[in-house]
Amino acid sequence: MIEIEQQPWNDMVRHAESTYPNECVGAMLGRTEDGKRVVTRSVPLVNSFSGEQGERYELRPEDLLGADKAARAQNLDLLGIFHSHPDCDAYFSETDLKNSCPWFSFVVLSIKNGKLDHANSFLPDLDQTKADKEELIWPKS
Repeated sequence: MIEIEQQPWNDMVRHAESTYPNECVGAMLGRTEDGKRVVTRSVPLVNSFSGEQGERYELRPEDLLGADKAARAQNLDLLGIFHSHPDCDAYFSETDLKNSCPWFSFVVLSIKNGKLDHANSFLPDLDQTKADKEELIWPKS
């Protein structure tokens, strides 16, 4: 289970809507409490994909390392990655799966016509052959 607090959720949605019609990407920082991941901060990152950014995102390794260092500096953990799917549903694609890390949660935000429609979270397996849907709790207001 992953729960995203109000401020990081607002920041994630703002980042996803502001990059529309391209995919956004960012990191989720927080703590694991009683088996539940609690996101207390989100960090927008740059989509470095050199092709059509409305169809894919890429992360630069140095950006992910920077997010991890920022987490540790605040006594937090890097819990996962979020990204958006412009004008389609929040699913975990084959590309998402093959580029995933099994120790992270992956939150996908569906942005339709420039506004948040819905979101889902996924946990990939160790072999990166499937990703199970993870319970996602976010502020509804």
